[in-house]
Amino acid sequence: MESTEDPEAFVPPPPDALPPPPTEIPPNVVPVQLTTDSVPEETKKISKPKRFPIARRGVGSRGQKIQLLSNHFKVSISNTGGHFFHYSVSLSYEDGRPVEAKGIGRRLIDKVHETYGSDLAGKDFAYDGEKSLFTIGAMPRNKMEFTVLLDSFTSNRNSGNGSPVGNGSPKETDKKRMRRAFQSKTFKVEMSFAAKIPMQAIAAALRGQESENSQEALRVLDIILRQHAAKQGFHSSFRASQGGLSLNMDGSTTTIIQPGPLIDFLIANQNVSNPFQIDWAKAKRTLKNLRIRVSPTNQEYRITGLSENTCKEQMFSLKSRATDGNDVESLDITVYHYFVNHHNIDLRYSGDLPCINVGKPKRPTYIPVELCSLLPLQRYIKALTVLQRSQLVEKSRQKPQEKIRILTDVMKSNNYAAEPMLRSCGITISSQFTHVQGRVLTAPKLKAGNDEDVIPRNGRWNFNHKKFYEPSKIENWAVVNFSARCDVRGLVRDLIRFGEMKGILISDPVDVVDENGQFRRAPPLVRVEKMFEQIQKAFPNSPPRFLVCLLPDKKNSDIYGPWKRKNLAEYGIFNQCLAPTRVNEQYILNVLLKINAKLGGLNSLLAMEQSRNIPFVSKVPTIIFGMDVSHGSPGQSDVPSIAAVVSSRNWPLLSRYRASVRSQSPKVEMVDSLFTLTPDKKDDSGIVRELLLDYYKSSGQTKPAQIIIFRDGVSESQFNQVLNIELDQIIEACKFLDESWSPKFTVIVAQKNHHTKFFQDGSPDNVPPGTVIDSAVCHPQNYDFYMCAHAGMIGTTRPTHYHVLLDEIGFSADDLQELIHSLSYVYQRSTTAISVVAPVRYAHLAASQISQFLKCDDMSETSSSHGGLTSAGQIPVPELPELHRNVCSSMFFC
Repeated sequence: MESTEDPEAFVPPPPDALPPPPTEIPPNVVPVQLTTDSVPEETKKISKPKRFPIARRGVGSRGQKIQLLSNHFKVSISNTGGHFFHYSVSLSYEDGRPVEAKGIGRRLIDKVHETYGSDLAGKDFAYDGEKSLFTIGAMPRNKMEFTVLLDSFTSNRNSGNGSPVGNGSPKETDKKRMRRAFQSKTFKVEMSFAAKIPMQAIAAALRGQESENSQEALRVLDIILRQHAAKQGFHSSFRASQGGLSLNMDGSTTTIIQPGPLIDFLIANQNVSNPFQIDWAKAKRTLKNLRIRVSPTNQEYRITGLSENTCKEQMFSLKSRATDGNDVESLDITVYHYFVNHHNIDLRYSGDLPCINVGKPKRPTYIPVELCSLLPLQRYIKALTVLQRSQLVEKSRQKPQEKIRILTDVMKSNNYAAEPMLRSCGITISSQFTHVQGRVLTAPKLKAGNDEDVIPRNGRWNFNHKKFYEPSKIENWAVVNFSARCDVRGLVRDLIRFGEMKGILISDPVDVVDENGQFRRAPPLVRVEKMFEQIQKAFPNSPPRFLVCLLPDKKNSDIYGPWKRKNLAEYGIFNQCLAPTRVNEQYILNVLLKINAKLGGLNSLLAMEQSRNIPFVSKVPTIIFGMDVSHGSPGQSDVPSIAAVVSSRNWPLLSRYRASVRSQSPKVEMVDSLFTLTPDKKDDSGIVRELLLDYYKSSGQTKPAQIIIFRDGVSESQFNQVLNIELDQIIEACKFLDESWSPKFTVIVAQKNHHTKFFQDGSPDNVPPGTVIDSAVCHPQNYDFYMCAHAGMIGTTRPTHYHVLLDEIGFSADDLQELIHSLSYVYQRSTTAISVVAPVRYAHLAASQISQFLKCDDMSETSSSHGGLTSAGQIPVPELPELHRNVCSSMFFC
C-alpha cells in the first residue's frame, strides 16, 4: 500500500527546534481538562464549523399548473475567456486633499476617459461612482495618475469661512465666492490595480458553482448596467438562474423634492398655511444635507442646520478694514441688518424666522430663509408621513398589463447592443419576458367558532353568521377620548352589539373619559399623564383590564408612543387605539379581530392545526420563530435599532404567538441579544431563553424538538451571518438551558424587497393567491422559491422570495411550501391571506410598536451593554422598558 502522507512532512527539524512531546503521560502528572471557558473567544469563533446555505433538494409538484411570465430577460454571453480588471480609484484636489463631495467622481472619470483615451489603450470603464473601476483586459500600467481640469466647477463643500454671513469681509468674500464659482479647478485621479476577475466565473455561477469571483463578476455587469441606465429610473440587475444568466428589469420609484423656494417646500411638507406655523425642530431634521441655491449670487450650498435665534436676533461679527487700511475692525450685527442694510435686500418675512446654516458647527454661515431655493433632482430620504406614503403608493401602482407594456417598451428602447463594455463581453439580452411554469396551491381550510368550517376563496374569507373560534370576554374597561370627533356612545354600542354576534361578551364600559380641554395643546407626555390621572379617578382600586383609546389623528398621532408605553410597560393594560372616521360593520369587525387576539382569544385557526395533521410539525413538538429588526429613518444614525422575535406557543397550535423585543446599536441588522450572559455569567437574559421558557410553560412542560426560524430583512450577502452568528446564539441559548438538548433547526429567510414579478400569460389579472414558483428564475443551486400567498388587489402582486438556508428537520419541497402557505392564513388581524408568513409580520409589528417607546421624551438614561457607532463615536443604546407581566405573553402587537 502506498503512503498517503505528505513527503514534505519528513523534512528533519532545524537544530534549535523544540523536542517532540512525550508519547506517554508521566505517572506523577494529572492532565488538566481544557474547558471552553479557558479558550479565548476569538479562538472559539474560528474553531466553530462554518455553515453555508444548503443546496436545493428537489422541487414541488402539488397544485394546479399555471403558465406565467416573469420580468427576467435571457442573457447570452459568448466571451468567457477574458478577464475583468479591478482598479482602486483615489480622487484628490491639487493640494492633495481628498475629494469628499458626492457626484464629482463620475465627472472626473468621464473627463479622464475623454482626455487620456489614447494613453488608456482605448479601454472603456465601468465605474461605481466611488472607489472601484473595472475594465475588460488590463490597462497599460498597474498604477496611473492623471491631472484633470473641470470647467465651471462649483464645489458643494461649504467653506465655513463666513460667507455670505460669517467672519470674513462681505465685499472680499463675495468676490472670492464669485471667482470660485466660475473658475476651473484642478484634480488628481489615481488608479491602482486591485484584482483580476475571470469572466469564466460567470459561466461557473450559472452552473451553481458560486464563488467570490462569480459574485464580483456579476457585480461588474451590474455596474455596467447602472452606468448605462443611470437616468432611466428603472432597476436592472443580472441574476444567475436555472435558465442561465438573466436580466431582472423593474420600475423603481423614489420621492423627489419639489425644487423652488425653500419656504414653499416646508409649508407643503408640514401641511401648514404660512411660515409662522412651521415646526422648526422638524424642519431642521427635514432640511439637513439638502442642497440650495442662494439669491442673488446663485451660489450653491448644502444645509447643515438652522440658527438658534431668528434672523432679526441672530448676531455675527462683521469684519472690515479700518479707514487707515491697516487694522481690521469687528462689528457685531444681526443677519437681518446685514442683508437689509449692507446688501439692500428687502426681506419680507425672514426677520422673524430662523436662518439657514450652511457653514460648519464652529463656523456657521447664516442665510435668510426667503433667499434660499431647493435645487432640482434631490431624493427625499427622510421618513414619509402616512399621507405622503399613501400618495407615493397611489402614484407608483401599476396593474399587471400596464407594467408589462412599460417594461416591454423599456427593453426595446434600452439599446444594450450599443453599450461598448457589454458588447466586449459578448453579451446579448433578449427583449422577451421569461416563460415560467408555476403551481397554484389549494387554500387551507379554517375553523371558526362552534367548529364551523371556513373556506377561503381568492385568498379571503368572512365571519358572516359565524363566531370567533375562541372569543374573549371584556369586563372592567373604559373608553378614553383624546379630543377625537366621533359619536363615542354609538361606537361603544356597535362594539358591544357586533362583539356579541362574534361571541365576545362585552360589558358596558365603566366610564367614557374625555380629555380635559385645557390640555389639548400640551405636549404628548403631559396629555397622557393627565389622562391617566382621570382614569385613576374612574378606577380608584385597581387599573382597568382594557382601554379603547380614541386618537384625533390617524396613525401618526404624537400621543401613540407615550400612550402605548404607559399602558404596556407601566400598568399592564390591554388597549386598542382608534382614529375613527367612517364607522361601519366592516370597520367594527376589523377592530374586534385585533381586540380578541390581544386579549388571548383566537379568531380562526387552521383545520389541520386543530386535527394535528400538519406534516413534521403537529406530531413533534415544534416552535416557530419570526425575526425582524426595525431601523430608524434614513439619515438618523443615532436612533437605536429594535430587534423583535416572536414565537409560537400552546403547541400544537401555530396561530398564537408572543414577542420579545430589545434595542441594539443603530443600523445593526444582526440580532445581538438572542443569547446574553449576565455579568456574573450565571444566567442568560437573552431573547431566546425567554421565548423557550414561555413555550415550555404554555405547551404542557414540553421542550421543542424542532425549531423553525423565519428571518426577515436580510440580503443574500448576510445569509452566512444568519447561519453563523444568529443561529449560533440560538444554539447557545438552548445548551445553556440543557446541555444535552439538541433540537433540529430549519432556517428560512423571507425577502419582500426584491424586483421579481410574475404575470399570468394571456390574462390581465394578477397571479392567483397560492401561486408558487421554484424553477426557471430561481437560483441554479441554492434552495429558494417565490410565493404569492395573497390576492393582489392593488397594482402588481409582489411575491415573497423564500430562501431555505438550513433544513435539519428534512421537509420535502411540497410539505415546506404547504406549511409556508398555511402560515400566511393564521394572521389574526385580518380575514385575508397575507403576503408573508404571519410570524414575520408579527415580528415587524412588535418592533414597530415598541420603537414608539423611544420617541418618549422621558426615555430612560440607562444604557444597555452594547453601544452604537455614529459619526460622533460610541453612543449608549437606551434599554427598552420591560413589558408588564400582565401583557408580556400576549399578542399586544396585533
